[in-house]
Amino acid sequence: MGNATEWFDYGVYAATATYLTHAFFPGLGTAFTMLGFAVSFLLRPVGGLVWGPLGDRIGRKAVLATTILLMAGATACIGILPTHAQVGILAPILLFVLRIVQGFSTGGEYGGAATFMAESVDDRRRGFLGSFLEFGTLTGVVGGTALVLLLQVILGDSAMQSWGWRIPFLVALPLGLIGWYLRSRLDESPVFTEVAERTDQQHGGLWALKALVLKYPRELLTLAGLVIALNIVDYTLLSYQPTYLESTIHISDSTTTAMVLVGQLVMMVFLPLSGALSDRVGRRPMWLVSLVGLGVLAVPMYWLMGQGIGWAIVGFIVLGLLFVPQLSTISATFPAIFPTQVRYAGFALSYNLSTAIFGGTAPYIDQAVIDATGWKLFPAFFMVAGCVVGLVSWFFLRETVGASLRGTGVPHTDEIPIQPTQPVV
Repeated sequence: MGNATEWFDYGVYAATATYLTHAFFPGLGTAFTMLGFAVSFLLRPVGGLVWGPLGDRIGRKAVLATTILLMAGATACIGILPTHAQVGILAPILLFVLRIVQGFSTGGEYGGAATFMAESVDDRRRGFLGSFLEFGTLTGVVGGTALVLLLQVILGDSAMQSWGWRIPFLVALPLGLIGWYLRSRLDESPVFTEVAERTDQQHGGLWALKALVLKYPRELLTLAGLVIALNIVDYTLLSYQPTYLESTIHISDSTTTAMVLVGQLVMMVFLPLSGALSDRVGRRPMWLVSLVGLGVLAVPMYWLMGQGIGWAIVGFIVLGLLFVPQLSTISATFPAIFPTQVRYAGFALSYNLSTAIFGGTAPYIDQAVIDATGWKLFPAFFMVAGCVVGLVSWFFLRETVGASLRGTGVPHTDEIPIQPTQPVV
């Protein structure tokens, strides 16, 4: 539910980019709206530095209940902002401030949710059960995109430009309140509880971060490289794609929204299947297939998208399905890179730094390069570059399928025997 709320905002922001440009950046172009998208990522690393060590000290549950309220509140406030026509430059400034608040809260959201999920399920089904976290991601994106499409059909372009774009942002508030209620009733992660009872949790956050950097540099760098690949593809394909198809290939707003929606629904169908497959063959083979496939086919598929709406749907679905092996195994792969006592902090720090630099900025970089050079295939080559970085990190990724996440050692299939089935919490 938290992941759906987080990505509902990103889905709505991407699907309403043209309306936001009209409301907040008239005459400046879509690139400034994409800059607003990127701004939300500036404080994600700071959020990771705050929420990560806190989650390793006081528990996953308390942090997750807090971050979802911050996320939903910031998103809903976008829906009541004055426009540039009403208050001038103050309007985009307020938009950027709310995006930063949203980024700060998400700095602890995803790492905490994935960590909690990985620590609370059967080790032998971690891929399948963890894939539902990303199912929540796409549910949020699809929900945001579908709501914008429905409003476009019902209200028409004029009403959407005037006031209709506000409605999807306001919907985030009840979503967040439902998520907060559900999270507040969860039991704490059993893996965290076990380690907390046996180890000293009195050290401050700075001590924990120092220990993390000094003792686990391989793990931090491995995760960072994989996240570079993951997020360049993710934010280009799932967040920037509607803007790319509208502004570059000149497909209409509603057609673009419907096309991306179909592609995302297809991805949702395959997510649990891919997660279950990773429990049988391992995480490393899944990532290898995805990184190589995207690296080889990104450019041909983007060229195909330029040949018309039918081919654009085919290209988007092919790339989306190649991305699924990464997306479906995030919550099974990334938390297992670190031991329990630094898992939340390690995940949050490395994930959010890479996301802030290479993920959230991807739509802005894509649009800025296209605007400056006219090179319509740049997003595809950017994705290829990310996959190359990911392949380098892949060589250092330990296989953890079936390995227990309990204890204070680094999980590893070859070094830690598979434990008996844990009860599902």
